[in-house]
Amino acid sequence: MQEPGLDLHVWQSQWEALEPDLRDSPAEALPELGRLVDEMLAERGYDDPVEIDPEINRELEQARDVVRRLGAEEGVDPGDIAAAVNGYRAVFEELVGEHRAP
Repeated sequence: MQEPGLDLHVWQSQWEALEPDLRDSPAEALPELGRLVDEMLAERGYDDPVEIDPEINRELEQARDVVRRLGAEEGVDPGDIAAAVNGYRAVFEELVGEHRAP
C-alpha cells in the first residue's frame, strides 16, 4: 500500500522540476507537462476529465491540441503555448487540491 500523500509529493516534485524549462523553453517543455498531467489523471481514475470540471476539460483539450500541433511541427503562436501551460496548470492545481481534500 502506498503512503498517503506520496503521489502528491511526486507530482509536485515533477512539476517543480519542469518549471525552469517552462520559463526558458515552454514549447519544448509542454509535451512533458502534458504527460505529467495525463499520468495524474490516470492515477486519480479519470477516464474523462469533464468529471472534474467542464471548463478544465476545455482547457485540457486545448492544451493537448497545442502539444499535437507542436509535435506535427505546425506553427504555434506563443500565446497558444502560454494558454496551454495555463490549462495544464489549472488541471494540476485541481488534482492537487482534490488530493489534499479529506
